[in-house]
Amino acid sequence: MVSDFLELGLSTEILNAVAELGFEKPTPVQGTVIPKLLVEDGDIVCLAQTGTGKTAAFGLPALEYLDRTNPRTQILILCPTRELCRQISQDLTNYSKYLDGIRIVSVYGGANITGQMKDLKRGAHIIVATPGRLLDLMKREAADISDIRTLILDEADEMLNMGFKDELDAILAQAPEQRRSLLFSATLPKEVEEIARSYMKNPEVVTVGQRNAGSDNVEHYYYMVKEEDRYSALKRIADFNPDIYAIVFCKTREETQKIADALQKDGYDADALHGDLSQAQRDHVMERFKRHALHMLVATDVAARGIDVSDLTHVINYNLPQEIELYTHRSGRTGRADKKGVSIAIINQRERGKIRRIEAVIKKQFTRLPVPGAREICERQLVHLINGINNVDVRDDIYSFMPVINELWDGISREDLVKKILSYEFNRFFDYYRKAKDLNIPEKEKKDRRKSSVRDSEDAASGDNTAVKGRKANDGNPGDCEKGYVWLRLNMGYKNRVIPRDIISIMKACGIGKKAVGKIEIFNEFLYVALKESVADYAKSQLNGATYDRRRLSASLLR
Repeated sequence: MVSDFLELGLSTEILNAVAELGFEKPTPVQGTVIPKLLVEDGDIVCLAQTGTGKTAAFGLPALEYLDRTNPRTQILILCPTRELCRQISQDLTNYSKYLDGIRIVSVYGGANITGQMKDLKRGAHIIVATPGRLLDLMKREAADISDIRTLILDEADEMLNMGFKDELDAILAQAPEQRRSLLFSATLPKEVEEIARSYMKNPEVVTVGQRNAGSDNVEHYYYMVKEEDRYSALKRIADFNPDIYAIVFCKTREETQKIADALQKDGYDADALHGDLSQAQRDHVMERFKRHALHMLVATDVAARGIDVSDLTHVINYNLPQEIELYTHRSGRTGRADKKGVSIAIINQRERGKIRRIEAVIKKQFTRLPVPGAREICERQLVHLINGINNVDVRDDIYSFMPVINELWDGISREDLVKKILSYEFNRFFDYYRKAKDLNIPEKEKKDRRKSSVRDSEDAASGDNTAVKGRKANDGNPGDCEKGYVWLRLNMGYKNRVIPRDIISIMKACGIGKKAVGKIEIFNEFLYVALKESVADYAKSQLNGATYDRRRLSASLLR
């Protein structure tokens, strides 16, 4: 593996651009993959964790062998979400700063398709796209991939997890046979292996780190509390880590917003990122987070895709993900660029089994920590404040005020002065924690696992699959939902002449692939469609208030 960018064989223009971006030494995936892509011409499957520098690993060589004299689209990059799509496009723009005439167009759902069609019509050497929107543009003959030389699938496992299998099949089937295919993925489930077998030519598998393993720079901890103490535990984790800069992962949009609102009310610099926000709102939240105006970003898995922040101190799993592989993506957000990171899970007693299963996948051990108590937190906060005071730069301006200050503090001993200053800063903090209870579950309260084995699965852990309260008997109840799916209810049914094929089309229009859609049960005035948990909140946000056949839709999730 090459250890210096100068040794990679990149052009001076690209080296100058990456140097300005602060790149010093290639990451392991860059040092391994870039030389292969520059001197070899075979297909590659690269398995590497999120945050290891994959965009530069495929982006720099792509720019290097691009023919700028040919106006046709030569490179197609597919990725799962609009955030990642925009991030890749921005990275490629930065890398090509000194390469004249390169046109990069990003296309994704949730944006005006007419504007994207105009951008494509003006020409695009590189298209960065989400599968659903690209397929739509291809059907409208606005996007032409017939001459692409390189096809790149980034975060392929996540694209399949979001239900884009059919869209990927349709796109790959139309791509020219004489092309190079590169597939990048953090994990290698059977579906990704099938993509490689069907659409790649004897690909070389390059594994950076252990397959499906977590980063060696990340330490994994969990706190076990009663369900009703989950939010209190989150606050204590934040208070115990005064320099925290974290993403807090929740399962649903509703919970994400609820937790962010509660943190703001309690005085924390926090905000939410989820599918119900407009693009302008999302950009505003991310801008604040990237400049550290926010210390905690509360997000869903789908919304967090594409977030490119290299200095996170913590990833906090307020809820463990439904699919174990998602934990790898979450924890990979911290511990980047050779920095140390911490991944924390807040669990209840019934989720202990899932911790063991995650350990088996990531090949790393979790350490159980006691939830910090009042004295520990206060001591940590005091030390943080004192260190801040010790390290502050004393400006000359203060000296002109010293006579007044000395007069006001005349007769106060050094010890009393320190006590007064610290009390001024911490009285409210002390008052809050003075009566704080111990959140740890004593050993004697642990339940016999044999008595609770039925509810020890991850699906029952938080009670998310219990029946919806208040449903009338004559409403028409859907049957059981498949494991890993959740019912979405829409206010239309047989009386509106809706059939299952219509529902599939509606979901595709939202950017949700057929593989993410399960059973569909249609009643007279409404219907239920089973969606994968990973896309359910996004689907609700897209459909709520939308119009279908001149009918305003109302969408709700049944958990």
